[in-house]
Amino acid sequence: MKKMKLIVESSKPARAAAAYIRMSVFVLERGIAFTDEFDDKDSDRMVYAVLFDGKLPAATCRFETYDKHTLKIGRVATLKESRGHGYGRKVVSALEEKAKKMGFTHSLIHSEMDAINFYKRLGYKITSDVFYEDGVPCVVVEKDL
Repeated sequence: MKKMKLIVESSKPARAAAAYIRMSVFVLERGIAFTDEFDDKDSDRMVYAVLFDGKLPAATCRFETYDKHTLKIGRVATLKESRGHGYGRKVVSALEEKAKKMGFTHSLIHSEMDAINFYKRLGYKITSDVFYEDGVPCVVVEKDL
């Protein structure tokens, strides 16, 4: 049985693993433009949660500060072959826990329409009308931490 490992950090290995997953899911699988997926927020200081299934990075998301009370979780992705095992929930929960320890009381996510039920299962509620981000229809989902 492979060993699962979850990291929450801004190290080069964490950033590289997150980039691998995002490239695989958003750019190659979903067809989002490379220049849209990788933006100015992807700095050396950006914190990512990455779940490894053995040596393979399987799921990721990034930690953004929206305001002094609110975490914005972004770029949530799980490799196609790793879906259905709760890995996405684990990385989102890891960032929520980090945010709570930092004194944040709220979380928001720009959810693609086909991911709404995933976020609802994690306690998020839709708080916006549909808008387009990188050509993809999305809504804001939020919850109190």
